[in-house]
Amino acid sequence: MKLIVGLGNPGIFYSGTRHNIGFQVIKYLAKDRKFALKKEKSVKVLSAKGKLDGIDAVLAMPLTFMNLSGEALAPLLKKYNVGSGDLLVVCDDLDLEFGQIKIRAAGSSAGHRGIQSIVDSLGTNEFNRIRVGIGRPKGADASDYVLSHFKRDERIQLPEIISRAKECCISWAVDGVEKSMSIFNRSINSKELKE
Repeated sequence: MKLIVGLGNPGIFYSGTRHNIGFQVIKYLAKDRKFALKKEKSVKVLSAKGKLDGIDAVLAMPLTFMNLSGEALAPLLKKYNVGSGDLLVVCDDLDLEFGQIKIRAAGSSAGHRGIQSIVDSLGTNEFNRIRVGIGRPKGADASDYVLSHFKRDERIQLPEIISRAKECCISWAVDGVEKSMSIFNRSINSKELKE
């Protein structure tokens, strides 16, 4: 069983913000593969169970705020008997250029509060994550920036970025993290996104 989790903040106010790109990837993957996301009875998440190219998988979105993501995920892993090695977390990243995607098997939170909450709750940083670049603002407060909406030119590119992140999720579930790293961990420029 694979568990793929997108991070974000619940509620209309945060919908479509940079910090919620993990939610957008999960929603797109669920729609593409016909997973019906529903509220879990005993856990604070929206989730759906199904198959990704023959692999049993659960897609999930925590209903806690970003910095409490681990409180939702720890009981979800227990419920589905999923180890941290079979967990993939999708989140935004300030330190990657807009549109760049990086997948890795483990690592520090690098200051991301959602990832840090998961590390704290699980007691390990040995879980897979896809970081989707949102760029770092010049001269703007980072906490305000992550809660801002994408600019018009960025919104034009966003569907392609989300689609690539979705494909990375499937690649991870089917082929593993090493192969996914070789395919998706390369720089991509804005010209490629527009093509």
